[in-house]
Amino acid sequence: MAWAALLLSGEVDIMQVVLGVDLGTSAVKVSAVDQAGKIVAQQSKEYPLSQPEPGYSEQNPEDWVMGTTVAIKRLIEVDKIKPTDIKGISYSGQMHGLVLLDDHHQVLRPAILWNDTRTTQQCKEILDVMGKDFIKITRNVPLEGFTLPKLLWVKEHEPQIFEEAATFLLPKDYVRYRMTGKIAMEYSDAAGTVMLDEENRKWSSQIAEAFQLPMEIFPPLIESIGFAGKISETYASFSGLSTDTQVFGGAADNAAGAIGAGILNTSQVLSSIGTSGVVLKYEDNAKVDYQGALHFFNHAIPNKYYTMGVTLAAGYSLSWFKKRFSNDNSFTDFVNAAKKSTVGANGLLFTPYIVGERTPYPDGDIRGSFIGIDGTHRKEDFTRAVLEGIVFSFRDIMRIFAEKGSNFDTVVSIGGGAKSALWLQIQADIFNKKVVTLKNEQGPGLGAAMIAAVGVGWFGSLNECAERFVAYDQTYIPNAQNVKKYDELYNLYKKVYGQTAEISHGLMNYRREML
Repeated sequence: MAWAALLLSGEVDIMQVVLGVDLGTSAVKVSAVDQAGKIVAQQSKEYPLSQPEPGYSEQNPEDWVMGTTVAIKRLIEVDKIKPTDIKGISYSGQMHGLVLLDDHHQVLRPAILWNDTRTTQQCKEILDVMGKDFIKITRNVPLEGFTLPKLLWVKEHEPQIFEEAATFLLPKDYVRYRMTGKIAMEYSDAAGTVMLDEENRKWSSQIAEAFQLPMEIFPPLIESIGFAGKISETYASFSGLSTDTQVFGGAADNAAGAIGAGILNTSQVLSSIGTSGVVLKYEDNAKVDYQGALHFFNHAIPNKYYTMGVTLAAGYSLSWFKKRFSNDNSFTDFVNAAKKSTVGANGLLFTPYIVGERTPYPDGDIRGSFIGIDGTHRKEDFTRAVLEGIVFSFRDIMRIFAEKGSNFDTVVSIGGGAKSALWLQIQADIFNKKVVTLKNEQGPGLGAAMIAAVGVGWFGSLNECAERFVAYDQTYIPNAQNVKKYDELYNLYKKVYGQTAEISHGLMNYRREML
């Protein structure tokens, strides 16, 4: 039933809430959201990250369960949320992490996370064995972050553990299993394993056969808004939740974040500037083919998809520059000082490749650069060049959309890039698109709550839910004069990678030799 009809009928119970569980890499945040889309309470719990060797990144899945449980118990005990008023729960989860379970569903080893880079050899093996067939099936190039390379690493380096493995799950799917007792994986996260046949929405028997993976280890698939079970008696006694509470599949963090930002049609693109940067576009069907140039995943909306490109050091480039050269200033003053510069930073370009790059240049050895430095440049020019360079890197991603005829007219900006009017206008001018911000930016956690809200029947669809839960705030319109100047500068910017890659690789080899 639509929100207006519910309101008129008197069927809205403002005491009822759903929980959105946002399972991140460093902490879990659980939000209680009412039928008006208001976050009435929120609790979080941090947990540790283990890095036993260089390039390794692992966590104990039990820490996710305990952290989620502590946050829920605090909502009940501290915020006085009644268990019987919690009608549904869903999840946003850090992607790609490999959780291996034995035939009793016990965890066999610490989870290998998305930011673990030990699997370079396995990525090479995947392409050596399957080549373009792999990209055709999964719509993705195998990268260290994905789950299949991790599974192959365990198969090669820990064969005893691999032999004991009866199934595997991803982080939020494991937490959901512990809360319901039911094993399943939902589509948007399953896509990020790069073992899913994207177009046919099923596990790829061709990939399983190519790498001698038994089909029995692949868990059942469910929709993001699909019913996954109710809270089990065991978990109810552990957490204080009611066994009447319904649980729904949830979504990968980027898919949930897109829902929370209202990216639910083809006319909108998400621009998210965090430590890394994400450009994400809703896709209506599986026919569009970027041939691995962008990540292509199932969306949380049934039979819909999203494409995504990543700048590895987006906000990190700015925080690095501030820490090194302007640490005494507040973030606001530091960014606003760039107003003293000009469009194009007085002829200074910055490429944000300071930790390597992902899209459109999957190159771990490329490094950043300032191009055009002369004796007249001031600190504010460098600051503006960093702001502009990050946005140019996003335009590199958007250029791939344009080359495939995948059009859009609005950019929804979230994260650090949405906290500065100057930076928002730079985005509008460089993208030559309308840029909007959100009134209440809550990201993946809100998306998870929206999935639960649809699941329990408050809304007929995620689009209908977004009309109530998602509200836009400021709008920034491109300045025609600035657009023309930025077009000229972008034509120079996009030449920098090709003309500095060889130098960067040589310098990286030199540094390795010096170690």
